[in-house]
Parts: sequence; structure tokens; C-alpha cells
Amino acid sequence: MEMKNMSVASLAALTASDAPAPGGGSISAMAGAFAAALAGMVASLTVGKKKYEAVWKEMEEVIARVQPIYEGLLDDMQRDTASFDAVMAAMAMPKSSEAEKAARRESMQRALKAAAEVPMQVAERAASVLPLAKLCVGRGNGNAVTDGLVGAMLARTAVLGAIYNVRVNLLSVQDEAFTAKMRARCAELEAYAEAEEAAIRALAPEITNGGSV
Repeated sequence: MEMKNMSVASLAALTASDAPAPGGGSISAMAGAFAAALAGMVASLTVGKKKYEAVWKEMEEVIARVQPIYEGLLDDMQRDTASFDAVMAAMAMPKSSEAEKAARRESMQRALKAAAEVPMQVAERAASVLPLAKLCVGRGNGNAVTDGLVGAMLARTAVLGAIYNVRVNLLSVQDEAFTAKMRARCAELEAYAEAEEAAIRALAPEITNGGSV
């Protein structure tokens, strides 16, 4: 069964078991999916409320945008585990002869690149939630501001968690141009996620600053 179709309890139990996957990459994707869903929740609770009529159109756009994001991230949960499995399969290839060793090395490098690319896509998707969360926290239904804040924090966590999975796989990738490009993008996404989450929390200082403005 795909992870996105498992019950919450079953997925938690599987994650807590000695199975090597799902791990941090898949759970980062899940966090990103729920970040997007929470932004959609705030937007949905804003549309139709007379008090927020001026932002209905913006919130309708948020609702339209979050669905493909969270659907993609839910699929990424399985894709991340599949990429890990491909690395394990490559590691298990025979290496008795020089030809087998060469084939194994090639398969390993190909699998490691893919295992870095999947969480990079997770990080990109999760990062795209942050401006939506910012809009919802700043202009959405005030009664749901904490839901938007949780979404923003989950999005940041998803970005950073995915980035860390990119970096750990890059440690064994021998293509220097590939690793340099990926590391640079990781740095950009990490800085963006940190700054955006801080900016979003600053929109609700009465909550995020312990009740003092």
C-alpha cells in the first residue's frame, strides 16, 4: 500500500519500526503536504466571510494552488522511499569482477543522483507553500491564524528536512558539477525558508511573542 493511503496510525508505526523507510525524506514530504493543506484550510475559512470580502479572490487562488502542491507531496512520500530502495538495490549488485564493479558503480551513481533529486523536488514544492501561508496569516481569517502559522512552520521543516536528505546523498555523488549546482540551490532554499517562516511569524506577534506585541 502506498504511504499516502495508509492510516495515520499505521504510517507512524511503520516509521517507528526498524524498517529503513519511510524515513526523514518521506516524512518531510508529508509535512509539506499538510503545510499546504493548512493554507488551504485558512483560505477556505476566509472565502464567504463578509468581513474578508476584499481578499476572497486571493484566497480562492490559494485554494486552487494548494491542491496540486499537497497531492504532489503526498506522492513524493512514496517516490522518496522508492529512490532509497534503488540505492539499496544498487549497493547489493555483484562486485566479483571488474565489469561487475563498474556496473555497480554506474548504477550507484545514477541511483544516488535520483535520491538527491527527489528530495530537492520536495524542498521546492514545500517552499512554494510559504508565500501562500504568508498571505493566509497576514490577510486571512483571523480566527484561523494559528492554523496558518502551523502551516508555515511545517513548510519550513519540510524544506529543511528535504534539503538535508539532498545533502547526505550528494556526499557520495562523484559528479562535481551536479553536486555544486544542487548544493547552491539547497543554500538558496534553506535561506528562503528560514527568512519566510520568520517573516510569517512576525505577522502575528501577539501569538508568536508570548502575548507581547
